[in-house]
Amino acid sequence: MKRFLWWYFKTPLILRIIVSFVVGSLAGGVLWYLSQRTGGTEVTGTTALEKVIPYISPFGQVFVHMLKMIVVPIIFFSLVVGASSLAISRFGRIGLKTILWYLSCSLVAAVLGTSLALAISPGAGADLDAWQKLVDIKGAQADDLAREAFAEGTLSQLLLNLFRNPFEALATGNFLPIIVFAIMFGLAMRVLIEAGGEQRVARLEMLGNLLEACRDAMFKLVDWILEYSPIGVLALTIVNFALYGPSIVGPYVSVTAGVVLGIITMVFVIYPVLLWVVTRRNPLGVLKRIKEPMIMAFITRSSAATLPVSIKTAEEKLKIRNELASFSLPLGATINMDGVCVHLPMFAVLAANMFGIELTLGSLTLLSSIGAGGVPGGSLMLLFIILETMGLSGQQVAVIVALALGINPILDMFETMNNITGDLVCSYAVATNEGLVDVESSA
Repeated sequence: MKRFLWWYFKTPLILRIIVSFVVGSLAGGVLWYLSQRTGGTEVTGTTALEKVIPYISPFGQVFVHMLKMIVVPIIFFSLVVGASSLAISRFGRIGLKTILWYLSCSLVAAVLGTSLALAISPGAGADLDAWQKLVDIKGAQADDLAREAFAEGTLSQLLLNLFRNPFEALATGNFLPIIVFAIMFGLAMRVLIEAGGEQRVARLEMLGNLLEACRDAMFKLVDWILEYSPIGVLALTIVNFALYGPSIVGPYVSVTAGVVLGIITMVFVIYPVLLWVVTRRNPLGVLKRIKEPMIMAFITRSSAATLPVSIKTAEEKLKIRNELASFSLPLGATINMDGVCVHLPMFAVLAANMFGIELTLGSLTLLSSIGAGGVPGGSLMLLFIILETMGLSGQQVAVIVALALGINPILDMFETMNNITGDLVCSYAVATNEGLVDVESSA
């Protein structure tokens, strides 16, 4: 046993995660196949799976819950430390650059996703009756999402959500008000420090050191959780592939292929080109150093859960200074949705083809770029808003969302990886231009 543990911990973490994903995928595929052979008819309702999944699923859910457990304190401590570390005059310039980069990349992603959607034209000649069964299965879930999306997706509600009781936001994990409060709190500390006063500055520096120590302690927790990650990844992949199998891809291979192609283009073509143009550094070297959070995002399908790993990687592998990484990455996890901008046009064109709606490149780009607006609730919430904007009826919206729910587990993996990659690329580009990166270690 000691020999096995020695070998396990000596093996690089990234290799352990990849092996766990491959083994879990194969094991899940076998379970799905056996469940179909033994008479299972629905994607999520087979008897064989009901016996096995309850014993496997908790190990994966524990991993996700551990990551989410530390997300809120890491966001709070990191943003306060970052905002209080930068001079007020510099904070405005860096913040503006970060936000403009996020918006520009989202616009590029929207144009790319729209162009691919129009070229592939998913749903052309679709037979609604052939997909009715999936709609029946997912219809109730789509209705629940619709109520949540329209309750939270209005402009007035979004503005109100920015300024809520910070303790309530911390307890519920509502990221937008946490980000706003943490930045304002850090800026208030910085303003008081720059205003002077020996005793006051000393107290504020003690507070800053305490918050920084809390942040460092949270990063140590990240190290411990990452050591468990191969087990969590193994369980998550077994469950995902066992429950869904290849059957969720069948009805809309074109949608899947289009989204995956668009995201691969963003990650391995668009981002490297932008990095080279802006930083004159080797973009492949940057992508190689951020492979760990990319894989983590792919597995967990959660930008928030991956955030601790992203911040740790930005500081230790890309050598981005904490004052920028602790500001740009939590902000990006909330408002930067390049993967969504690639994803949404596919379903918009699918809806247009199925229900006879004419869409142009310009209108589609505008619709998909709404993904950069930071609407809470993920791509499915944004999909409701996009479909309503297109003028679809409630029943038509339910059909498209039901179809999206069926394939979302696969698309969400690629989409989240795209989002996390975009956050890290942005942070590195801004850090390079602002002199907030160790040049020798990152060249």
